Amino acid sequence: MWDNNIIIIITSILGATLTFYVSESLKQGAVKASALLALIVGLFFYIFPELLNAYLTKNIPVVFIGASFIGMAAPKNHNNYRLLIIASILFSIVYINKSSFFNGYGGALGTLAFIALISALVLNYAFVSTSPFLKKILSIRKNVFKSKK
Repeated sequence: MWDNNIIIIITSILGATLTFYVSESLKQGAVKASALLALIVGLFFYIFPELLNAYLTKNIPVVFIGASFIGMAAPKNHNNYRLLIIASILFSIVYINKSSFFNGYGGALGTLAFIALISALVLNYAFVSTSPFLKKILSIRKNVFKSKK
């Protein structure tokens, strides 16, 4: 079980980072990068369905496509891979723990990708050194732990 979850998390990280890399570094555009990579992964598991267990054969292409949405929508800057990895991990954790109640509803992968990317952006903003949030926490800590002389 843990092995399957780790493979799902790694697939998610690869889906987002490869899509971003092909889109930005190879100048293919977000849609073309996502479609090309998703086609390769989907065809691979269609041609070789017995390579891994049934759970992974079914879920790896789905997770890869969902994570590629993160790579498509990620902000375009040089320090983006850390953000992509955090968003991908969040995406895969939510995907692994999602309820079967939502089966059959459209847009689930895009919604999960959106939630994961926005959450990662908020975490990134909150903990960068220029963040007003972090500066306020540090000033409170400084005032609380003042030395009493």
